[in-house]
Amino acid sequence: MAATATISYHFSSMYSPDTVSLSSASSISRSLHTVRRFPGVSIFSPAIRRRISCQTVSSYPSSSVNGKAKAGPKDFLHIDDFDKDTILSILDRAKEVKAQIKSGDRTYLPFKGKTMAMIFAKPSMRTRVSFETGFHLLGGHAIYLGPDDIQMGKREETRDVARVLSRYNDIIMARVFAHQDILDLAKYASVPVINGLTDYNHPCQIMADALTIIEHVGQLEGKKVVYVGDGNNIVHSWLLLASVVPFHFVCASPTGYEPDARTTKRALRAGVSKIEITNNPKEVVKGADVVYSDVWASMGQKEEAEYRRQVFQGFQVNEELMELAGPNAFFMHCLPAERGVEVTNGVIEAPNSIVFPQAENRMHAQNAIMLHVLGL
Repeated sequence: MAATATISYHFSSMYSPDTVSLSSASSISRSLHTVRRFPGVSIFSPAIRRRISCQTVSSYPSSSVNGKAKAGPKDFLHIDDFDKDTILSILDRAKEVKAQIKSGDRTYLPFKGKTMAMIFAKPSMRTRVSFETGFHLLGGHAIYLGPDDIQMGKREETRDVARVLSRYNDIIMARVFAHQDILDLAKYASVPVINGLTDYNHPCQIMADALTIIEHVGQLEGKKVVYVGDGNNIVHSWLLLASVVPFHFVCASPTGYEPDARTTKRALRAGVSKIEITNNPKEVVKGADVVYSDVWASMGQKEEAEYRRQVFQGFQVNEELMELAGPNAFFMHCLPAERGVEVTNGVIEAPNSIVFPQAENRMHAQNAIMLHVLGL
């Protein structure tokens, strides 16, 4: 029978209580090994990665150039590159611009005369449509560059792509696999770079999620968000947000599929939020304001899908789990969803599901992010 190991961290925190915990059910006789390796970073964790093949993602890197941190980031790469006031200000701006767009008023055109290059190494419906539509509604023109248009890092070096696109465009958005690609784009581009997703994090999605929680729950600060599933790039962005804005974040993942150890420790050491990493969703879901899920096998992991379905048994967000969470808990999912796998159809279609307002808010949150980095 597996033993339960709990590690408690104590901080002088803005969040009460001051104790945050990192807990997992695991075998007593475990050995250290390397997990979720990012370029140039070696990270060791006692968590055993039971995988068919290793996923290559990056541990939290610095967004500095030549070892010197940028003053007032020109880019939007990680949520915790910004302080709490800035993040909340961006979210307030998102609400304002959303209200104007929803009113039908088309006179607010801050992006008029501006162009955005959108690099897609990974295809996506929501990311493309939300960025392209949002930029257009505010007067700008977006250019789609698909996987075969650039082949960044293969046909042309990333540093050259960054400098060329900077001469044509006012802003660059990129949705890529390796996190180092977004860091290199930002390093060499002379215009703002927006992280549309990497294997390491997905900051635009979490900003949209925060906006959605504020709209439906009333505020994010002090609320309990329980994520159930793979400790992936979505979880990393939640942890980075929890490093800045105080709330209670819980990640329930199978043993060996917890989030990146260094990112978890970074969030814990920030001492801002109450953070729990566990292997038992039924215990931690009680009292949640939001229950959140994502696919068990992301793009690039589909060969592991069947194996993961076995490992993730007990981590489906279903009616029973939502009942344990309580009648006031909302359900969120970043989409696309595999109905009947990580979440049941009934949960997605339930009245307390806010999945589709969440998807819409991608556009509004991203508009506000672009306005911020462009200084508009």
